[in-house]
Amino acid sequence: MTITETSCQAFAAYLRSEERSAGTIEKYLRDVRAFARWLDRRALTRENAAAWRGVLLSQRYAPATVNSMLSALNRFLRFLGREDCRIRFLRLQRRTFREQRREITREDYRRLLDAARESGRRRLALLMETICATGIRVSEVRYITLEAARQGRAEISLKGKIRTILLPSKLCRKLLKYAAERKIASGELFLTGSGKGISRRQIWREMKDLCALAGVEASKVFPHNLRHLFAASFYRACRDIVKLADILGHSSVNTTRLYLLTTGAEHARQMERLGLVT
Repeated sequence: MTITETSCQAFAAYLRSEERSAGTIEKYLRDVRAFARWLDRRALTRENAAAWRGVLLSQRYAPATVNSMLSALNRFLRFLGREDCRIRFLRLQRRTFREQRREITREDYRRLLDAARESGRRRLALLMETICATGIRVSEVRYITLEAARQGRAEISLKGKIRTILLPSKLCRKLLKYAAERKIASGELFLTGSGKGISRRQIWREMKDLCALAGVEASKVFPHNLRHLFAASFYRACRDIVKLADILGHSSVNTTRLYLLTTGAEHARQMERLGLVT
């Protein structure tokens, strides 16, 4: 048995039926196709599947990235009915802090907003504020509608779950003003010039374009990091991880804990304060 584009498209249809987000489907297909290219014309066997894990490690992928790619492939193998080829994940020690080079700060965030406004990119500035002030996923931006801004809340339906996101009153006023200026009578607020919903890829690209102008490292700038900044800020304000998990749409607080990891620098400062070196 070999992997074909037909089987990949069937897998994509299956994921859509499970209400997986467009970003998740794109990511899964990218990883499956990477495996298919490496497999080439060889048969899909347990040995070949397991060998791919070693190939990824030899290509210097981070262990967490390897496991992410293996997860996508294992889901595909289950879809094919080839559970016998499933690959074991790498065993990782639980992380205790985040890499500082990927940690966006409030100051970084303000500089990005200032750069967007000063360069005339008002839509991008408001979009970043919306993600950071609510903690929504980039795939959930389409639920920020004129109706949601008027009501002060957005009903988000994703992955078979429905949750309510409260919109800060100041944000609602900004959104309503933006809609009036753009003559948006109903529906989604963040649209392209042709009137279509803005894609996650375009949001990612526009944020990256701000980096040099804002003087912020590109490694820190991507939409999901704004969600991390929201999570850290919310937790510092209320210290309620269960409530935060509900807001973020996590089914497990273990996932939420990953959003609350401090940077290596903060971790080091905490160790220095122990005073155990005499």
